Amino acid sequence: MNATTQLTLIDGNNWYYSFLSGAKKIIENQKHINKINVFPVPDADTGTNLASTLRSIIDNITPHHSFDRTAEAIADAALVGARGNSGIIFAQFLYGISNEMEGRDKIDVGTFAEIMLSAVKYAYEAIANPIEGTMITVIRAWAEFLYYIKDNVDDFIKFLVAGLEKAQEALNNTTNQLQALAKMNVVDAGAQGFVMFLEGMLEFLKSGIRADMGNLVVEEDFSVSDFPHDVITFRYCTEALLSGDNLDKKLIRSLIDGMGDSIAVAGSPRKMRLHIHTDQPYLVFERIAKHAIVLNQKVDDMVMQQQVIQNRRHPIALMTDSTCDLPKEFMDEHQIHFVPLNLTLGKNQYLDKITITAEQFYDMMDQSPDFPSTSQPSINDVINKYTFLSTQYESIIAVHASSGLSGTFSTSLSAGEKISKQTGTHISVIDSKSLSGTLGLLLQRAALELEKGCNHDDLVAKLKEWSNKTLIYVSPYTMKNFVRGGRVSKTKGFIAKLLNVKPVISMKDGVADVLDKAYSHKANLNMTVRYVDKAIKERGNIWKYCIVHANNIADAKVLGEKVEALTGMAPAYFYNVSPTVGVNAGTKTVAVAMLFE
Repeated sequence: MNATTQLTLIDGNNWYYSFLSGAKKIIENQKHINKINVFPVPDADTGTNLASTLRSIIDNITPHHSFDRTAEAIADAALVGARGNSGIIFAQFLYGISNEMEGRDKIDVGTFAEIMLSAVKYAYEAIANPIEGTMITVIRAWAEFLYYIKDNVDDFIKFLVAGLEKAQEALNNTTNQLQALAKMNVVDAGAQGFVMFLEGMLEFLKSGIRADMGNLVVEEDFSVSDFPHDVITFRYCTEALLSGDNLDKKLIRSLIDGMGDSIAVAGSPRKMRLHIHTDQPYLVFERIAKHAIVLNQKVDDMVMQQQVIQNRRHPIALMTDSTCDLPKEFMDEHQIHFVPLNLTLGKNQYLDKITITAEQFYDMMDQSPDFPSTSQPSINDVINKYTFLSTQYESIIAVHASSGLSGTFSTSLSAGEKISKQTGTHISVIDSKSLSGTLGLLLQRAALELEKGCNHDDLVAKLKEWSNKTLIYVSPYTMKNFVRGGRVSKTKGFIAKLLNVKPVISMKDGVADVLDKAYSHKANLNMTVRYVDKAIKERGNIWKYCIVHANNIADAKVLGEKVEALTGMAPAYFYNVSPTVGVNAGTKTVAVAMLFE
């Protein structure tokens, strides 16, 4: 589009491709947005969250000539994929635009200004306690200015150029509006993202050149100095998509009032997006699940993010998934990151170990008529994790559950290749050929090697070597879950129950393998110990071992005592296994996991 051409009307295609160009601007500059993120909490992920929100939109919609149809598709995708406080505010603003469009195929400058100003009200409604000096302030200042000049300009290019200047002015002023921003001499990160989005939109409308989303390159940080961050009040940035009939924003807010801050609820009576900073995400969703179907949960550990930013232990990030059974205290101390698998029970979805605890899960599973199902993390969730880690580390090593048992390894491999290409970060993804306690021991040993100064390539080589030196013996209390999960036929399950069969299960080539069987639980535990003794004689010394269990610490202690008497070595730890591991193992299962020298 040349400089002499006036643009007096825009349709759905204009809106889509300008939106695409704005999204590209944010995605490419997310590192800078992350770096200036100090409010409401200094978790350095506003750029990542905005980029994720926009990726969700552009990955799930196609343009339509009708502005109304395109705006509706964008708003719906934004609500589903919104991440972070800024992402949800932006999603609610887009929902307002869609709601005010009223079937229009094309709009002029005046109508555009009226719709934008009306949409601002929707954005404010999403926030429990709106604070000026943030993204919403800049959106409002931009929309009010467009409305003010709408009768004097009929060309969209001139109109939006003037609007961008006003938005930039409002952005610069955010430094003076919030003490946290003034202290660090930065602008609000979410507001910066919105202004970048406007810049990208205008670039398309001026040039007519469509953004190439297949060739994204994340730009390096702008010249902003590192600075200290304040204390985080609540640990987890918690979000979910809520579905139902006649959902009530006031009711949803009242259910979680007092459980945290930065509360935002966006969307319609049939579909809403929830955001809260809290220390107890599992209790938030326990309450809400009684009034809405909970879907698409997302939880970020802001304390871990802040520790990485302020006090990164190593230049190499260690990452795993939630089937890794390793005490949280060790993972926190050594900054081991993980992506949670998904768990579905009834109509509600949960994030393994984050929005449902092991204790909650085993009680719910035993009482529910529905058998739980599990699924690997979405590729977008893994991309988001890699994106954040790539902004803080020189390289990343991810070690995942056996590819023979979960698709997480494959998903992580694809995501790692994509982010490595975009950012240049060296990412290695390893199939552990194990899970649960053996995966935990691999990560524990890797973390200790990093403490000794091990480099990336050497640690990758060691992890691949160690993955062949793991062994786990599992003692299920009952075959019920193997039958319910389809791993064992109902006929075999009935016979096993009738004969009181208690199998000993291990891993062979990355998949479960039944080794032997006993006819009482006590005999099964003794048989497990005999297999441990046999393994030591065949393989040599144990580096460390752990005892894992499914809500059965009593039998775990018994097994631990027996193995300690045999080896002269105490367990490295006891651990209540991940719900996604316990789905098929069943309540009261115990196991011994070993890593050999």
